[in-house]
Amino acid sequence: MDLMILTAEALAFAALFTVTVFTAYRGEKKYTAAAIHNYPPDIQEEYFKTHERVDVSYRSNKVILTKAAGVLLFTAILLGCSLLAGAATFRQGFTAAFALMIWIGLYDTFFLDWVLFANLPMFRLEGTEHMDGAYHQKWFHLKGMLFPGIFFALIPAALVGWLVTVIR
Repeated sequence: MDLMILTAEALAFAALFTVTVFTAYRGEKKYTAAAIHNYPPDIQEEYFKTHERVDVSYRSNKVILTKAAGVLLFTAILLGCSLLAGAATFRQGFTAAFALMIWIGLYDTFFLDWVLFANLPMFRLEGTEHMDGAYHQKWFHLKGMLFPGIFFALIPAALVGWLVTVIR
């Protein structure tokens, strides 16, 4: 497999992921159950004091549907990346996809969550603007990246590995 191609794909994947996040949290979209689900619990509680409470748990149909759509979207993107990088076996497809998922998890946590989410007003839910400390909870985001993030990364990586064997 070509590491230069994988590196370029990692940068492109980060750019695409950033655009997706900014689109998903633009305007009223950040008030959906699937978006609120990604906020720390104390921010959710403060928000729901003044807004209608919706189910933002992992059992919520909207959250499940969003996560499932994410798995399918990531699988499609990562399959293309793996094939372009020259993956020809399950192990190569899985490794390329898993590495890109780990990269995006690190990028999401250390840059999008810790820097942008914590500091940009566009990510603040109405009624929680005063909760600076809650928006800067590094441990909350790091825990989410480690679990269920790594488990989540295994799913598209395994699907990509399998699809590479089917295609090649």
